[in-house]
Amino acid sequence: MYVCVCHAVTEDVVREHMAAGACTAKEVRAACGMRPGCGSCVNRICAMLRDTPAEPEEAVDAAA
Repeated sequence: MYVCVCHAVTEDVVREHMAAGACTAKEVRAACGMRPGCGSCVNRICAMLRDTPAEPEEAVDAAA
């Protein structure tokens, strides 16, 4: 499904950039090459960011 119709950016592309470290709508839009358009993508990106659980922090070795 398209997240940004103006620039033909799909959910899969957004998820790839989120996995690569983009953690705000602004960062995702920049990584995807999305320029200002209608703006409806911002709400969709924010929802995806909110619904995607953060990766668990690596366990700290107590012996270290």
